[in-house]
Amino acid sequence: MKAYTIVMLTTGSAKIEDKAKMADLMKGHMTNIGKLADEGKIIVAGPFLEKNKENYRGMFIFNTKSKEEADQWVKTDPAVQAEVFSYEIFPWYGSAALPLYLKHHEEISKENP
Repeated sequence: MKAYTIVMLTTGSAKIEDKAKMADLMKGHMTNIGKLADEGKIIVAGPFLEKNKENYRGMFIFNTKSKEEADQWVKTDPAVQAEVFSYEIFPWYGSAALPLYLKHHEEISKENP
């Protein structure tokens, strides 16, 4: 077992009507997730598929036990910077093997598009 940090993304205060601007922000959001994954900082990321009473939109699991470090990393996200997303940070304890799944993500996603 190992300590991690979970970031729960929530709906932010920005109301962006321009679809092209929103598409650029979401592209930047996805690019940033990939960059953080390549750097070994983020090990899980994804959106929630249903609305919920907490208004959680998605989550990140960061490979750190430091809330301060996770806060710095989440602030690199263009959608967070633009206040499309806000966030909450929680310490979390999970399997030490969790980061190992990233090695297999690309091969599995190609098999099961």
